[in-house]
Amino acid sequence: MPFAGKIALFIDGANLHATAKALGFDIDYKRLLSEFQSRGPLLRAFYYTAIIEDQEYSSIRPLIDWLDYNGYTVVTKATKEFIDASGRRKVKGNMDIELAVDAMELAEHIDEMVLFSGDGDFRSVVEAVQRRGVRVTVISTTASHPPMIADELRRRADVFTDLVELQAKIGRNPSERPVSRERETRSRSPQVPERETIAGHRGNDSVLDE
Repeated sequence: MPFAGKIALFIDGANLHATAKALGFDIDYKRLLSEFQSRGPLLRAFYYTAIIEDQEYSSIRPLIDWLDYNGYTVVTKATKEFIDASGRRKVKGNMDIELAVDAMELAEHIDEMVLFSGDGDFRSVVEAVQRRGVRVTVISTTASHPPMIADELRRRADVFTDLVELQAKIGRNPSERPVSRERETRSRSPQVPERETIAGHRGNDSVLDE
């Protein structure tokens, strides 16, 4: 029998994008929201991503705008630039703290936390939320090479769901035409942008080389 308590989604945007890309499909965020609304009362759906603010056009801006208008709580912050030891400019964005704070604040109001990430850094917040009586479902994948899910996070979760199992329910139909920048509307599901912050199973602790 499906669990029907109050649910909140916590989506590590860069990590989910990288996971879906590794599995060869795009996320349809309208379908994702509908899927979890059908499982029980959905209190909140958070989406976390770092953005490069000085770019004239950000490839993830259409997605962020669509999510904002269509039932998601979008949490963003500007990335930090730094020069590495070899003199290359790199961009780093980490949303772990923001996600952890929101999870702790919401823990007393929910029965289940659904975390879309394979980042092992989230083990501590998962443990803290569990101590407050919340069941934690982690969604990532072991089907990629290497697996996107950190072993310590998978072991800590009450339930682990492989993203492959959800593809038919939350994947974007390949026959759908991508939404253009100019014709982005509130009524259509967005295409996951091709160039979101790149992530391995470290999640939003991502580094981009220029």
